[in-house]
Amino acid sequence: MYITDSACISPQRTFDNAFLEGDVKVHEGNRYEAIEPNYGQLIPAGLLRRMGKAVRMGVGAGLPLIQKSEVEGIILGTANGGLGDCLKFLNQIVDYDEGTLTPTHFVQSTPNAVAGNLALMSKVTGYNSTHVHKGLAFEAALLDAMLLLDEQRLKKILVGSIEEISDYNHNIDLLSGHFKHGNFTSANLLTSNSPGSVNGEGATMFVLEAERTGNTLAQIRDVDQINNPTEADLGEKLDEMLGRNGLTSADVDTLILGFSGDNRTDGLYVTFQERFFPESSSYTYKNMVGDYPTASAFATWMALQMLLGHPVPASCVRDQKSASKPANILIYNHYKGIQHGLILLSA
Repeated sequence: MYITDSACISPQRTFDNAFLEGDVKVHEGNRYEAIEPNYGQLIPAGLLRRMGKAVRMGVGAGLPLIQKSEVEGIILGTANGGLGDCLKFLNQIVDYDEGTLTPTHFVQSTPNAVAGNLALMSKVTGYNSTHVHKGLAFEAALLDAMLLLDEQRLKKILVGSIEEISDYNHNIDLLSGHFKHGNFTSANLLTSNSPGSVNGEGATMFVLEAERTGNTLAQIRDVDQINNPTEADLGEKLDEMLGRNGLTSADVDTLILGFSGDNRTDGLYVTFQERFFPESSSYTYKNMVGDYPTASAFATWMALQMLLGHPVPASCVRDQKSASKPANILIYNHYKGIQHGLILLSA
C-alpha cells in the first residue's frame, strides 16, 4: 500500500517543517507532552472547548488530510486514547453519587471517540474501526488497512494512531518502574544507562491507497508482529518478511530502532542490528517523542520524511553508514520487551 499524505502532532514541532529544519525541543523529566498547533481555523470553538486532548490531537492531525483526500474509511490504533476522559467520568460518578452527570467526558471516554469524531466532522460514513492492542495497536491498524486494500473493498483510507498521557496511567507505570526517576533530559536519555524510559504522546495520520499514483510519497511494503519472541523466533519472522518481499538483509539500508533509554531492554535493539543488519545505518526516535504504545507511528512518519530526502536531526542518528537517501527502511520496535512490531517501507 502507498502513502499519499501524512500529518503528525508530537512532542516536537512536527505539525510544520520546524522539526525537519533542526528545531528540536529538549525535554526534561519523564513526560514529553505534545506541542499542538492552533486548532482555531480547523475546529469550531464550541467543539474545541469540549474536546479532550486525545480527540483534539486526533482531529487536528486527521481532519486536514480527510479534507484534502476523499478517503473511504478511517482506521486508528490506540492503547490509552480517551483514558483521561474515562477517569474523569468515573470520578464524577463518585463525586455526584451516581446522580446527574455531564455527558462530555462519557462521550469522549472510549478509544473509538477519535475515529467517531473524525467521521462525524468529515461525513465519512464508510469503514470505521479502532484497534486497541497496547504496543501493537498501530501495526494492527496497518494490517487492517492492508487487508482491505488487497481485497479491493476500499481504495483510499485514513490510518493513524493517537495517544495521550493520562496522569492515572503515568503514575501506575512510574510505580511499576516503566519510567525513570531523577534528573535527565532528552539529550542524554539514551546514554543514561538506567532502568525505565519516559512517557510520550501524539497523533500521527497517513492517507493510504492501494495503487501507486502521481501523489505517492512512499510504499509500506509489509507489517508483521510477534509476542514474547526468542532471538530465533524473531530471526525467523524477519526472514519470512524479507522473503515474501523479495529482499535480503543487505537490501535494507536503514533501520529505525525504538531505543528508549531503558537499559533492561535496549540491548534487544543492539543484538537485532548486530545479528541481522550490521551494515545498515540506524536511527532513533524515542529520545525525541518518548516511549508510548503507538510510538512506531511516529517512526513511520520519520521514515517517510527520510525516504523523501528530508534530513533528520543529528540527535536521531545512531550509526550512519551512508549519506545517500535510503531505499528500504525497516522499523523495529517493542513495547516493554513483550510486543514486537516490524514495519517495512520503500521509496
